[in-house]
Amino acid sequence: MRLQSLLSQAALLLSILPSASVAASWTFTEGSITVAPKGAGVGGGLKEQYVRPATLPPTSRSKFFRDDHLTMFEPYRLVPSKALSKPVKLGPADTLKVILTTQDGKTTKRPHQAFLLLQDSSKKLDISYPFSIKASGKAKVELTQKDLPPQFLRSSSPLSASIVIASFGSSEGYSSEAFPLALELDPNVPVPVSVKGVRYGKLPEIHHIFRADPKSPSIGISSLFLLFIIATFSPLIGTWGYLGGNIDHLSKALSDAPLAHALFVGSIFGIEAVLLLYYITWNLFQTLPVLLALGVVAFLSGSRALTEVQERRLAGIR
Repeated sequence: MRLQSLLSQAALLLSILPSASVAASWTFTEGSITVAPKGAGVGGGLKEQYVRPATLPPTSRSKFFRDDHLTMFEPYRLVPSKALSKPVKLGPADTLKVILTTQDGKTTKRPHQAFLLLQDSSKKLDISYPFSIKASGKAKVELTQKDLPPQFLRSSSPLSASIVIASFGSSEGYSSEAFPLALELDPNVPVPVSVKGVRYGKLPEIHHIFRADPKSPSIGISSLFLLFIIATFSPLIGTWGYLGGNIDHLSKALSDAPLAHALFVGSIFGIEAVLLLYYITWNLFQTLPVLLALGVVAFLSGSRALTEVQERRLAGIR
């Protein structure tokens, strides 16, 4: 008897485990569709609910439905995975509003993504419109004909509107057709021309044309400016002699600081030679390092040379 009791309990446990291991799945409830014409105001428009017509008593169906729009004026609970049998008509000035509450299993929750997917099966086109979802799971999406691509406006058959809900975790996502959407276009307004989309592929080869290297002026122009520079030496030397310049102390200066004076004068001529080479053949990367080195030599030797000149002035020689 004890063995039979243990076997019955084990069988009961095995029958419970498969049902407990089934993961939850996303769904929605309290869903409604509203087609509101322009200027209808708050709460205006036709409300179409997802319901099972078979659940209504035959005598009460005429109370809630009209044959032309399948319109219902009383709120009914949403039944997922059950699409409307008749298309929802969207006029040129209408606004389609879909409202629902998302659920993870039995718990109201906000998913990672939820959107209304419109598909044109004849052209194999689709586009999605995300729901704006609150923390309570209340979701809403609105769209008009202006929000649709021109390719959808040229469709000859109703579009398929599906609701897609998914999120992170082990819960299975929800994807099912909700209703067909029929577009009623304005015959007086032409359908916008569809723009050809960008296609990624091989592009034609690009040939770069670089700007030619800068060239120095002609030898004639350079020689002319050289003559102008040489001509300035005559008034410079004359002004130096007029102000009392002399070369009597050259031997004294070279004997006291020969290296400083020689390096200073040599660095000045070297800088001028580097600038000439840059003007003729050198580039900037060749010129800058040499100018930097000559500038350091000119600064150090010039400081020592000026010190020697100051010593002669203090001694009253100059």
